[in-house]
Amino acid sequence: MSSVERVVVLALDGVYPFELGIPARIFGAADGRYEVVTCTVDGKPVRSNADFSIMVEHGPEALRTADIVVIAPVSPERVTGELPAEVIEALALIRPGARLVSICTGAFVLAAAGLLDGHRATTHWQVADAFRSMYPQVPLDADVLFVDDGKVLTSAGAASGVDVCLHIVRRDHGSELANKVARRCVVPPWRDGGQAQYIEQPVPDPSASSTAATRAWALGRLGDPLALADLAGHARMSLRTFNRRFQDEVGISPGRWLIQQRVARARHLLEASDLSVDQIAGEVGFATGTSLRQHLHASIGVSPQAYRRTFRAGAVSH
Repeated sequence: MSSVERVVVLALDGVYPFELGIPARIFGAADGRYEVVTCTVDGKPVRSNADFSIMVEHGPEALRTADIVVIAPVSPERVTGELPAEVIEALALIRPGARLVSICTGAFVLAAAGLLDGHRATTHWQVADAFRSMYPQVPLDADVLFVDDGKVLTSAGAASGVDVCLHIVRRDHGSELANKVARRCVVPPWRDGGQAQYIEQPVPDPSASSTAATRAWALGRLGDPLALADLAGHARMSLRTFNRRFQDEVGISPGRWLIQQRVARARHLLEASDLSVDQIAGEVGFATGTSLRQHLHASIGVSPQAYRRTFRAGAVSH
């Protein structure tokens, strides 16, 4: 990996301005580790989905130089048909080995170009059914905020572009820099749950109790053998009420959320400590090192040792 990676963001006609600016904001706060440029398929201004156009300084030739290509999203009606010839020609300029990233409906662009074939992917939950219908060859997971499938990363709607860009910084350079970037941008270094918590659903009774305090309580006790009954008891709710309210607020079950938090804590310890796998398992509440290995592999597809080697190498190589 070069000392400075070049991120090229492709802006198509009808681009969403907020998401278009995310890569420059996140990668630009990463202590000079990335250079971010924006291009269009012809070097000319593009109309945004707001009431203004956007002028950029680069044409499609910038894609030849990219280490990372980010496809910014556009209005759904613009990506549900065949790609214009100039878009296909621009995408063909991307060099082999470059990482591909899409935000929201940008996944439709990658899929239409055949660049998602065989890769797990995600997109905004509102257009997930349309995506599956158009691209059945792409395994779609509409429950997550982003999917890292190696050289291809896709994210859900709007702010999940922040999540995936922070993830790339973290994967490349470790959690210390990613956390620093998050603080500078005043965003969380990672978010709990998936898209389910954002799907339209009835507004909860305003008098209903929240599970937020219990989640904070549990995060301080991840090393303890917490059961659903313990969580419900802390929240002073019945098991049934707690489980339902938790799902409504977070989008996943309490058990799955606990596993996610334990894996996240384990990942931090693998990066930042010299503790053994068995010791880390005990620190985060997994019964054995084998259990930690299983959950980590299910979550990100690698062993603790491989994860530690990768992230420590990224953190010290620059």
